[in-house]
Amino acid sequence: MGNGKAPLWWEREDLGYQQDELVFAGHSVSRLAAQFGTPSFVYSLDRVRANLERLHQSLNEVGLADRFSILFAMKANRFAPLLANLKQTGLCGIDACSPAEVELAVSCGFAPADISFTAGSLSELDFSTLARYDGLFFDCDSIHAIRRWGELKPGSEIGIRVNPGMGISREANEKLQYAGSTVTKFGVYREQFDEALAVAAEHDLTVTKIHFHTGCGYLTPQLTYWESILEACQWFISRCDNLSRVNVGGGLGVPHLESDQPLDLNRWAAVLKRQFGDSGLHIEIEPGDYLLKDAGLLLLGITYLETKKDTTFLGVDAGFNIAPEPAYYDLPFLPVPLVLANEESRQYHVAGNINEALDIWYEDAVLPDMTGQKYLALINGGAYSSSMASNHCMRGPFKEFLLV
Repeated sequence: MGNGKAPLWWEREDLGYQQDELVFAGHSVSRLAAQFGTPSFVYSLDRVRANLERLHQSLNEVGLADRFSILFAMKANRFAPLLANLKQTGLCGIDACSPAEVELAVSCGFAPADISFTAGSLSELDFSTLARYDGLFFDCDSIHAIRRWGELKPGSEIGIRVNPGMGISREANEKLQYAGSTVTKFGVYREQFDEALAVAAEHDLTVTKIHFHTGCGYLTPQLTYWESILEACQWFISRCDNLSRVNVGGGLGVPHLESDQPLDLNRWAAVLKRQFGDSGLHIEIEPGDYLLKDAGLLLLGITYLETKKDTTFLGVDAGFNIAPEPAYYDLPFLPVPLVLANEESRQYHVAGNINEALDIWYEDAVLPDMTGQKYLALINGGAYSSSMASNHCMRGPFKEFLLV
């Protein structure tokens, strides 16, 4: 892009090379790295908004206008300036999974009525804190949660999170699945569903929503299986007399490798239309990855280059603790140079600064000769990176910036 060469698979209008310099959201990434320092996350508000608008457009075009809500899965990225700007778009609410997330969302301008809460293993303090937010919608993840919420908020409306025993993920990665052949902690299974409805009735709770989220990162090849999951969840829906909503969770993915097929949003929206178009139910969707992941870069400083036996290591000034997905879930975060200074390419193991064997950002990354370069970027750093960071080895500090 802009350098007379064929674009790389991940390049697009707002991310690519111009005169051999990496440009993101209209900014030279080299200048951003020099100005902000490293490690730093940078997020493009324009890209987030474009992703949101693309979801709205696809759902509108299949005839679901005014029948859906987008709820940003806040666990993907809780950077306060981002949340405040998301509120200003008017295009989404919040999916929260802890009382602290609810509090932060409210502090950034979202009303409790804009927030759908779903989480498990809640403490008494969690329940009492959540019960103070009038208008907050509570999706119960267990029979215990139904009973306890009914004691605190009798007569209210609730959702029930269900588990269809089927999971989905990018490339069948079981680490990213919330349901499947193995019994998981998430939601109420068929075997306990009648009991769940009975407990709700005992406390004068009206079940107006069925919620399910079964996995992360699915792309176009997984849509057929995703539709079979939606079909399986119709069993739960058919047993509720007062439903007005169905929450299909998130999980919409973005490409991480050249071999990944991007998610076909038209096909995705058509699945929702087939499954719920005639039901009259309002559809909630909880994307985190799809909205934020490709809207962020992680900027890293290069610390050393050294060949050990037949492997050349490129060291950087941050490790897996500030963006754990590659280590935890085997999700590749592609490293890209900020400057295309050399036509010759080499393979590098990109290594972090944490004293753990799994602290390898990317094995055998094909990059130009990086001798003399100061910085490196990881694409797809916008979601489930900074929000999952820890201070392991006391290497936790990083910075975040929103490009507007």
